[in-house]
Amino acid sequence: MEFGAIQLIGGIIMLICSVLLIIITMAQEQKQQDMSSAITGQTDNFFGKGNVSSSREQALARLTKLLAVIFFVVTIAVNIIPAIIERVSNS
Repeated sequence: MEFGAIQLIGGIIMLICSVLLIIITMAQEQKQQDMSSAITGQTDNFFGKGNVSSSREQALARLTKLLAVIFFVVTIAVNIIPAIIERVSNS
């Protein structure tokens, strides 16, 4: 089994995405509620009270989602494309 250019480039992209995902996830603000609000049903989002989020948090959330999608697509592509190329070359 050869280690082709597709696996090398895909591995580098996956490594960069995974490091960025860790850093961005750590930079985000935690949005957890305490146990008393879970029991009583209280929430901070009542009538939009806690619904105001900064543009920085929204940007980090979007970037996290984008990096996760890129990571999974590259992971699938790195595993599928070489198999397709091998089948075509053996035919």
